[in-house]
Amino acid sequence: MALQVIDRSLMTSDLTPHQAKSVGIGGWVVSFLPGRTLTTEQATAALQAAEAVAAVKAFAGQVGLTAMETVGLATQESPWSEPECAGGLGRLWRRGQLNR
Repeated sequence: MALQVIDRSLMTSDLTPHQAKSVGIGGWVVSFLPGRTLTTEQATAALQAAEAVAAVKAFAGQVGLTAMETVGLATQESPWSEPECAGGLGRLWRRGQLNR
């Protein structure tokens, strides 16, 4: 995963064709989020998310699923009990209750 910033006006990635372009005064637009102006940090996060999707697509293909199927299935609660060593941390993380 490598994002590149070119001339402080274009962000690209070697893992996805999506890009972010500067629109001035710290604003950026991202190719898959038309109509939204983002901060530099948000644009970077959006491209990192696009890179993560590319990785999910590769893994999903290895198990015969689409990326959407993989994400949908992987975000569901596991029907199996938690391992004792996890101490419930994994469950809190999945439910969005874990504070950093």
